[in-house]
Amino acid sequence: MENIPTINISFLKDSNKDTRKKTVKELYDAFSSIGFATLTGTGINPMIVKSMRDLVEEIFNIDEFSKKKQMITRDNYRGYIPLEFFTPNGIDHKADYYEGYKLHTEVSIEDPICNECSLYGPNIWPSHLPKAKEIILKYWKEMDQLSKLLLTALEESLSLPKDSLITPFRYPSLTNMTLLHYPVQKINDEAFGFHPHKDTDALTILASDPTSALEVQTLDGKWISPVISENSFIANIGDMLELWSGGRLMSTPHRVINNSGKDRYSFPYFAVPRYDITIKPLIKPLEGYSRPTVNCGYWSAEIWRTNWADEKADDKSIHLGTLLK
Repeated sequence: MENIPTINISFLKDSNKDTRKKTVKELYDAFSSIGFATLTGTGINPMIVKSMRDLVEEIFNIDEFSKKKQMITRDNYRGYIPLEFFTPNGIDHKADYYEGYKLHTEVSIEDPICNECSLYGPNIWPSHLPKAKEIILKYWKEMDQLSKLLLTALEESLSLPKDSLITPFRYPSLTNMTLLHYPVQKINDEAFGFHPHKDTDALTILASDPTSALEVQTLDGKWISPVISENSFIANIGDMLELWSGGRLMSTPHRVINNSGKDRYSFPYFAVPRYDITIKPLIKPLEGYSRPTVNCGYWSAEIWRTNWADEKADDKSIHLGTLLK
């Protein structure tokens, strides 16, 4: 496929079974051929998205000292990520040209699950913006509902038992968000805004933005950008859902290069199951498709650990997203 399809998913809620079935097939065709789709008709209030976008810009529009007081650490995968701080997972390469703010599903420090997986715990909410938590959680709730709608449709397209792709995300999942600021890059800059990679989650959802900085790789190696339409979202398959589907759904390489002439602000939502979920094919894999079964908590923790430049992958069988040589 040479383009990223645009799909009106309002028809997933249509009472006409044929209309719904047609839309389910459109989603499956997009996610099995290129792994990405532009979604319209979500029903999400545009003001919720605008409030979120305005907030993300505010979060980064403060002095460096204040931001670094809320900085991410090896012991807590939450908070501020400085510009050019993280390198591609587990390899020596120039750091990515973005700054970020990491948030996970909110879990009380008193919850016993925090002793089971180090990625659980309370968030570090931006201290200079008291309104931030309310705005982010309102948007997050919309993403949870949109994710469930898409996963339910994919269950149907794969002929899976009801809730096969819903139950693994019961609270508390490892679903997370990264708030991102990509400054304008210089022409011929060797760095990427974000290096070529595959998402290692199950499903990613991103509100469209006008910069066209996101690029997706086609099967013949070309890089294309999604068509941006008003109030649309970009959704893509991650490695976990590819594995669940036995290779039918496609986790596709993508990257960010911000040559738009203006700063890019984005806030991807990453749907990730609970730490104790085993990721393996739920149906017979396609011929030739073979990837190892893996525990979600272990996989997610390895991805986090190898973000640090001095950490390398211990288990070569686990794909950590990075595609650079």
